[in-house]
Amino acid sequence: MTDMENQAYDRLQLPVLPLRETVVFPGVTAPIVAGRDKTLRAIDRALEGEDENKLIFAVAQRENVDEPTSDVLYNIGVICRIAQVQRFPGGLQLLLEGDRRATALHYADATSGYMEAVVTPLADQGPLNVDDAAFQGLFREVSEKAADLGRHRGVPEEIIERFIRAVEEPSALSDHVAYYMELGAADKQELLETTSVELRLRRILVHLYRQIAMLEAQEHIRSKVQEELGERQREIYLREQLRAIRRELGEEDSDAEVEELRERLEVLELPDEAQEEVDRELRRLERVNRESAEAQVIRTYLEWIADLPWNKRSEDRLDIEEARVILDEDHYGLDEAKQRILEFLAVGKMRREVAADEDEKAKAMASGPILLFLGPPGTGKTSVAKSIARALGREYVRVSLGGARDEADIRGHRRTYVGAMPGRIVQGMKRAGTKNPVFLLDEVDKLGVSFQGDPSAALLEVLDPAQNNSFTDHYLGVGFDLSEVLFICTANFGHQIPAPLFDRMESTDFSGYTELEKLEIAKRYLLPRQREEAGLRDGQLTVTDEAMLAVINEWTREAGVRQLERELGSLARKATSEIAAGKAETISVDRDNLRDVLGKPKAHPEKMLPEPQIGVATGMTYTQVGGDIIFVEASVFPGNGQLVLTGQLGDVMKESARAGLTFATTHHKQLDIPQERFKDIDVHVHVPAGAVPKEGPSAGITMATALVSALSGHPVRNDLAMTGELTLTGRVLPIGGVKEKVLGACRAGISEIVLPKENEPDLEDIPEEVSCKLKFHLVETLDDVLVVALEGVSLEDGKLVFEKPQQVTPETDVLVTHDEGDAMGQADMVN
Repeated sequence: MTDMENQAYDRLQLPVLPLRETVVFPGVTAPIVAGRDKTLRAIDRALEGEDENKLIFAVAQRENVDEPTSDVLYNIGVICRIAQVQRFPGGLQLLLEGDRRATALHYADATSGYMEAVVTPLADQGPLNVDDAAFQGLFREVSEKAADLGRHRGVPEEIIERFIRAVEEPSALSDHVAYYMELGAADKQELLETTSVELRLRRILVHLYRQIAMLEAQEHIRSKVQEELGERQREIYLREQLRAIRRELGEEDSDAEVEELRERLEVLELPDEAQEEVDRELRRLERVNRESAEAQVIRTYLEWIADLPWNKRSEDRLDIEEARVILDEDHYGLDEAKQRILEFLAVGKMRREVAADEDEKAKAMASGPILLFLGPPGTGKTSVAKSIARALGREYVRVSLGGARDEADIRGHRRTYVGAMPGRIVQGMKRAGTKNPVFLLDEVDKLGVSFQGDPSAALLEVLDPAQNNSFTDHYLGVGFDLSEVLFICTANFGHQIPAPLFDRMESTDFSGYTELEKLEIAKRYLLPRQREEAGLRDGQLTVTDEAMLAVINEWTREAGVRQLERELGSLARKATSEIAAGKAETISVDRDNLRDVLGKPKAHPEKMLPEPQIGVATGMTYTQVGGDIIFVEASVFPGNGQLVLTGQLGDVMKESARAGLTFATTHHKQLDIPQERFKDIDVHVHVPAGAVPKEGPSAGITMATALVSALSGHPVRNDLAMTGELTLTGRVLPIGGVKEKVLGACRAGISEIVLPKENEPDLEDIPEEVSCKLKFHLVETLDDVLVVALEGVSLEDGKLVFEKPQQVTPETDVLVTHDEGDAMGQADMVN
C-alpha cells in the first residue's frame, strides 16, 4: 500500500481536473495537456502540496465543453498524483499517476477560481475466492488476448512481456488494459465505474475479442485489396481499404457526389440509347476506385451528359411586328436582309400554327432552310443573328469556326484520348442551356482542311434537318437532337464554302453600307455607344455631319463600320482626356479641327484619274473590305512578242490578259490596229498595287480595253469604270459583287459604269442615293465597251469607227503612271 492508503481517512477535498475525451485509470501513468484557466488554477493549487501530497481529482466530462460545471462531470474519477510538470506558452503538460478510484460527493467552485470536490475512495470488489479456477481462467484469457491485441498492433514482444504478462494483480491488469485499448471515453468510463474486478475483466474481454476480430478482418481486407489493385495503384491503398471495410460490413453507401450525379441524370428523361449508356457508365463508376484516372474520365463524361439540355427549351415569341421593331431598333439599313429574315420568321410561325403535335411545333422554326448571312466584315451579320434570338425569346450562342482544321472541332474527340472533350456544337449547346437556341456558326468560309479531317464535312450532318435529330458527337457516343436548333451561318465569301455545305444554306446578302448609311449608323449607334464607354454625358461630345463624313472617307476604308467605330472611340477617349484634365467642359469636333484630334488620315483609297490616258483603264474590284476601283496599265515596247504580267496576278487573271491580247490580235482590222504593230514588240500589263495578290475573271474587259488603248493609241476615259468577263469571241459575261463594286466606284469619284447586260437585275440593289449620281452602260460585247470607254471611237452600221489616233510607236510609247494609293486587302474579283 501507498502512504496515502495507510492514512486513516474517508474523505478528501481536492482540486478537480476535468478531462475531455479521455479517462485516467488507477496504476496508469498518463500525460495530460492543460490550457483552460480553471484547470490551470486547480493544478497550481495541487502543486502547493508536498511531493507525496500533490493530489488532484481527475474526472471525465460527459460533454466536450470549454467551461464544465458539476452537471457535466461524472461522479467517479481517479485520485492522481502529479509526477511531472512542464510549462509552455498558453498552458502546461503534466504527468499523472493514477492512484485509486474515488467518488465525488460534492462539487464546488473555490474562491481562487477553480473547481474542487469532496471525494471518497472506492475499493475494488474482488472475487470470493481468488484461486477459483474460473476466475483464474478469466484472468489468463484477458492476459493472453491483451498480448494478442498488442501483436496485431505491432507492439514489440518485450513491451508485451513487461506491461501485460508481468502483471499478476487482476485489478491492475484490467485497469492497465482498459486504458490502452482503443475505446471511446464513455466505454472507458463504464469500465472505471465497474468496481467488481471479475465483471470488469469480463467486459474488457468482450472489447478485446471485438477489437481483435476487427483487426483480423482488416488484415484480411488489406490482403484482398492489394490483390485487386496490384502494384500500379498502391497509392490509393488507404481509400480502397475503407471501401472494402464498408463492403464487408454491409454498410457501403455510394459516394455523395455519385449519388448527386445519379439524381441529376434521373430527372433528364434521356432517350433510350443515352439512358443505357449512362446506366452502364454509372455501374462502372461504382466499381472503379474513386481516385483512379478511369473514374475521373467517367465522372467527366456523366457530368457532360447531365449538363446538356436534353428536354429544356425556350418558349418562342412569334410576333412578326415585334421582330420588325427589334430589327429596326438594332440596325439601320439592311432592308433586304431584314425583309428576308421577317419572311423566314413568318413561315416558321405559320408552320407552327398548322403543326399536328407538340413535337412538330417545336421543330417548326428550325425545319426550314439554314440562313447564310453573306457579306463583308462589319456589316452587321453577327449582330442581326443576336437580334433574331432576342425577337424569338431564345438563347443565343455563337461559335467561331475561323481556322478550324480538324473534324474533331465539330464532332469532338473519342473518350479513348487523354483530355478528350466534346466538339464545339455540343459545347455550344451546353452554354445555351436550352435545346432550341439560335446557334450562330460564324465564319464558315474560313474552315480549313488538314490530315485530321474536313470540318466542313462534319457540318453536313449538323445542318441537315433530315439527319441532325440524332447528331452523334464522338465524345458523347449517343445521339443528341439538334432538330429544334435555329442555325445561322455567316461568311465573307460564298465561293470559299464547299459546294455540298453551301447547298444546304439559303444566302442573304449583307452588302456594304453607303456613306449616308454609315453616317446614320454612326450618329444613331456608334457615337452614343463610344461616348458612354468613354464616360461622357450627353452633350459633352458633338461631331458634325461634315466631320463624320470625313472620318468615313479619310480615316476608314471598309464596307462595314468596325473601323469607323474604332476611330470614333479614339475621338471619344481624347475628348474625355481633355475634359478630365479640366481644359474644356465640352468638345465639338468639326471638319476644321478633326485632324488635330485624330491625326493624319489613315485611308488612301484609289481616286479617279485626273485625265484620260493611253493604256490605262479603270476596273472595279470586290475585296474583303468592300468595293473599290483598280487600274490596269498596259504598255508596248520593242521585243520579241512576249506578254509580261506583273502585280501578283492569279492564274484566272493572267488568262484574262492573254484572252484580251488574243482578241486584239485576231481582230486587229476591226480595231484599226495595223498588222505591223504586233511585230517585234513585247506587251507589259501591270495591275497596281504590286504587293497585293489579285484574282478573278471580272477584269477581262478592263484588261482588253487597256491593251487596245495601248496598241491603237486611243486614250481611255478617266471618269468611267468597268467590270465583266471576256471571252475570245468578244462576248461579255456576267460577274458578281455588283453592288459593292458600284459603291466603291462612286466613292472614288467615277460617274459612269460599264456592266455586263446580264447583270441588269443587280442594279435594283443599288441604293437610290448612289444610282442617281451614276450613268450605267450595259454591254454585251467588247465593241460596246470600246465605244463607251475609248475616246475617238464610235459605232456606225454595227462597225467600230476610229478617229485618227495619236502617233504611238514602240520607241515613243511611255507608260503613264499614277498614285497607286494605299492598297488594303486582297483584291478578289469574283463571279
